[in-house]
Amino acid sequence: MSDPVILSIQVGMPADHGADSISRKPWRSGISKTPVAGRIQLSTVNLAGDRQQDLENHGGPFRAVLAYAAVHYPVWREDLKLDDLPYGAFGENFTISVLTEATVCLGDVYAVGDAIRLQVSQPRAPCWKLARRWGIKDLTARVEARGWGGWYHRVLATGEVGAGDAYRLLERPYPAYPIARLNDLITGREVNRAAQAELSAIEALSPGWRAMFAARDA
Repeated sequence: MSDPVILSIQVGMPADHGADSISRKPWRSGISKTPVAGRIQLSTVNLAGDRQQDLENHGGPFRAVLAYAAVHYPVWREDLKLDDLPYGAFGENFTISVLTEATVCLGDVYAVGDAIRLQVSQPRAPCWKLARRWGIKDLTARVEARGWGGWYHRVLATGEVGAGDAYRLLERPYPAYPIARLNDLITGREVNRAAQAELSAIEALSPGWRAMFAARDA
């Protein structure tokens, strides 16, 4: 089977949004992303032209790039009755072919383009801004229930990236921990103290998630 491919790349800067059908309060977020034409530089913390508003819960070296499974889009388009739901709709930077949360594991190292090396660092837990982005009150809950939030990377080696680049697996140090399982462990769908203790000590996992698993094991 050929390598998965980055089908689309999206970036966006924080922007102000007005009151909507979900809340009467204005809000500010970088969740709205637009496609990139051509190649773009990736640093250790961001793609060029991409930023996050809430730096406590988004961004930083362990959440430099958000990836999302392209195969989820046909399901969402049907469920949400949004035929034109575009790549980037879930706030992701990379929309990836073939792979899903069930087939991507914590600590996976991927080669992208000529130089870039990415390591999977944690699942993405969707927040309320996703629901407000689309005006669908229960969207965040629906994404969480399916475990389809996507996954974050930290950047081990920087470089230029473009749509069409292969996303090639180089290393899989933790095959027992696909992203889907981490979602189950953090939500309580799976209860496993030994796994929680092990995850709290894995340095590839982002510090915030390590602390959450350590607290669960306490």
